[in-house]
Amino acid sequence: MVTMKKNVLTTAMLMLFSATAALSLAAEPAKSEQTAPNILLITADDMDYGSLGVTGSTVPEISPNLDRLANQGIRFNNAFVTVSVCEPSRGVMATGRYIQNSGIWGFYPTTQNIPTLAEELKDGGYTVGILGKVNHSTPKYVDDYVWDYSKDKADIGSGRGPKLYRKHLEAFIDSAQANDKPFFMMANSHDPHRPYFVDSPNYERGGKQRPSRIYKPEEIQVPSFLPDIPGARKELAQYYSSVKRLDDTVGEMMSVLEEKGVSDNTIVLFLSDNGIAAPFAKSNVYRNSNHTPFFVRWPEKINASVDDEHFVSMVDLMPTLLEAADLEVPDSLDGRSFLPVLKGESQAERDYVFTQYHENAGGRIFPMAAVQNSDWLYIFNPWAVGGRVYKTSANNSGTFKAMKKLADENPEIKERVEFFLNRTVTEFYDLRKDPDAKVNLADKKEFKEQQMKMVELMRQHMEQYNDPMLELLLKRDDNDFLVSRTAELQMETRERKKIHRQLSGGKKGH
Repeated sequence: MVTMKKNVLTTAMLMLFSATAALSLAAEPAKSEQTAPNILLITADDMDYGSLGVTGSTVPEISPNLDRLANQGIRFNNAFVTVSVCEPSRGVMATGRYIQNSGIWGFYPTTQNIPTLAEELKDGGYTVGILGKVNHSTPKYVDDYVWDYSKDKADIGSGRGPKLYRKHLEAFIDSAQANDKPFFMMANSHDPHRPYFVDSPNYERGGKQRPSRIYKPEEIQVPSFLPDIPGARKELAQYYSSVKRLDDTVGEMMSVLEEKGVSDNTIVLFLSDNGIAAPFAKSNVYRNSNHTPFFVRWPEKINASVDDEHFVSMVDLMPTLLEAADLEVPDSLDGRSFLPVLKGESQAERDYVFTQYHENAGGRIFPMAAVQNSDWLYIFNPWAVGGRVYKTSANNSGTFKAMKKLADENPEIKERVEFFLNRTVTEFYDLRKDPDAKVNLADKKEFKEQQMKMVELMRQHMEQYNDPMLELLLKRDDNDFLVSRTAELQMETRERKKIHRQLSGGKKGH
């Protein structure tokens, strides 16, 4: 009788323990059996390098979430996007190729049968998804592409709804976990791209959210390459409010990783596709055009650190992520993996970057190329002859309009406005003394030897990567040739636009 009671008691206790354990397990996030790293690639849209606290901004409380992310991983001080405008920049990341080798010169996808990042990851067993900027971030025509999960402006508050990014990232991770697959998510905020945040009574209709802090002109920091004038401060206050909402979005997504139990096995990367839409930044090849914050967090795999040594280009992003995922890297890529750098190793031949720009969203070309290292920046502008005047989105910025209004009464601003519009074929800057590229040394005899070293570096790079700009570089002193060849390049661009319209059925985007 006693034995029977003991057995009953033991059985009851075991049942209670089992039930308690089951409840405990149910309360924890689901654990996946897959061991390949997940990848969350977060991009900002048109953000200046110095806009975050961790990159030097003095704007109060501007980026606590991004600062935390930067301090949890490796932060690169010399990271650059290859092209300083949206779709071509993202095309380089997606293909691991320079624009001449992918065919993504402007605002259209490639027509070539080449490997792309999302395709390679999907073939390697990944669930692949995208939030925001879908057309601009899809390197082939959207209807034929491999996204398993795709949500664009209408689903994410015009790309300005932090809670909606949270909602869709949760759903995407749930789907990947249900299939026991690693995931790749490219989460593209539309902030701080124009239109910048301007409040209104019905602002949050459609899923947009107000930033968690709204800035006033007197609270913000004017980037050193722009004049500190009232018109610039007014626009930049709206810009920084948009940066704040970007940070809110990043905070929401990082919380999802923790709540889903995948934070420790997820590589998180953050960068901006190009610089701010302001003079001497976006759609150019200055340091402020291509220099991007770049943070990589991978717990237990890479140490928190700051890298000042290596120059990293986003043409290298695709091979790096494929190697991190333990997948084969196609031989045909222009980029090379910087995974050794992430692991704390030194990597040779990372002492300069090459950047390029070809055309604006309307297909009007202003071909440019640049090489830069820690000390020097050399720029080649074959378009800047024959009376051509530069025009792209920065011309429509509130800051540039304010500069033009003040030009007649301020000689320094007038000089900047005129140079921005007209340029010279050759520009050369001492970045140690002039990081904002305000004093062109191209005609100074004392810098000729160093300038020619940078020209040779550009020549070698163009030759190695089959860049058609090489022909123009070699004849850079022949203005008649530059005028005629640029006109031919414009005709070639128009033909590409025609082909794109035919392939896309006349749809905007792809």
